[in-house]
Amino acid sequence: MAPQSIRLLLADVDGTLVTQDKVLTERAIAAVANLRQAGILFAVTSGRPPRGMSMLIEPLELSTPIAAFNGGLFARPDMSVIEQQVVPDDVTPAAIELLIAHGLSVWVYRGADWLVLDPQGPHVARESWTVRFDPTPVDSFTPVSDGVAKVVGVSDDHDVVQKAVAAASERFGDHVSVSRSQPYYADVTHPHANKGCVVRYLSGAYRIPAEEIATIGDMPNDVLMFAHSGLSIAMGNASQEVQRAARRVTTTNEDEGFANAVERFILP
Repeated sequence: MAPQSIRLLLADVDGTLVTQDKVLTERAIAAVANLRQAGILFAVTSGRPPRGMSMLIEPLELSTPIAAFNGGLFARPDMSVIEQQVVPDDVTPAAIELLIAHGLSVWVYRGADWLVLDPQGPHVARESWTVRFDPTPVDSFTPVSDGVAKVVGVSDDHDVVQKAVAAASERFGDHVSVSRSQPYYADVTHPHANKGCVVRYLSGAYRIPAEEIATIGDMPNDVLMFAHSGLSIAMGNASQEVQRAARRVTTTNEDEGFANAVERFILP
């Protein structure tokens, strides 16, 4: 595929657009400005809540819809909601129960709220620092099981996370989308809340055929967007499985992988 045939680039955020320390580098900012100058649209998608991506809007001059919760919620750059898809109300309590039974800490995202049972739990402090707001502690998730955008199971035992993902996929089937947004996160969202659906949404919104869309990411939940785009780019820090699913591989997010990909594979 010729680089000039790309009209939109969709990027994952953590592990892709930002460094391990969640820094948006000057070269990444310049790469997005160069895309804009070339008339190529740029959009972001992430498992993060919308507010967790608000710090990207100004430096990147984002004008496209922000696809939060892996596509469970689309927001405008002013944070007003375009549309959202929630986990079925009858599935949410069972999903929470399954993740807890596997020994994972559980977080629930509902509306603008990030709800946790244990504010001192694994990765809570790190996530607060990343998304730049604090969770709301609750005694129980029972009163908030309706209208949930995302349920997350958290553990530093990555094998346990993978087993929980497999168990949730098997139990709930097509009623939800289950994936790992990080090795330590198991994300449960609406069945259409996945990054493949984000590509389809943007393709329809901007009338750009899939073959003229490029995607870049680093995690297994990015493989679905690879499958729906004409040019897929895996980060150098991605697993071999993710790299094999992409058409191209760039350098790591610690070595300007995003900017290098834009310069090498997308800009004419």
